Amino acid sequence: MRVCLITLTLLSTSMILPAAAQTPASDEASVAAAVKTFHSAYGAGNAAQVMQLIAEDAMMMEAGNIETRAQYEKDHLPADIAFEKEVSAKRTPVRVVVRGDTAWVTTSADFVGTFQGKPVDFQGLELMVLSREPAGWRIRAIHWSSRNRRPPPPK
Repeated sequence: MRVCLITLTLLSTSMILPAAAQTPASDEASVAAAVKTFHSAYGAGNAAQVMQLIAEDAMMMEAGNIETRAQYEKDHLPADIAFEKEVSAKRTPVRVVVRGDTAWVTTSADFVGTFQGKPVDFQGLELMVLSREPAGWRIRAIHWSSRNRRPPPPK
């Protein structure tokens, strides 16, 4: 009985340690790098690279709407890239949490400039959920929200 308990203890410890070793600080760095690549691809106007980081079943949420990956690529991505090219974005460092093969990232950015002839001055918040795949970390969901820092002009 005692040998059986020792064997079970050793087996369970050997199974737990590798699982714990799968989420080192390097995973956080890898997730942060994927998000940085995503943001950089926007700034460079590289739609293909943006979409390469987004999983096939991803969902994008903004302004009370939900879009599939295909809807986002067709209807929303071109405007986002145009916006990133015209408006200055000052991003805060990302906050990354990794749990196994899942990670979530939060960040904010101040957007200032002019887009389509209208002044822009707002703070945006972003929450991404990523999962580890054989090819690396892929984005499964993005939620964007924003608030103006100045009131709209009177009508």
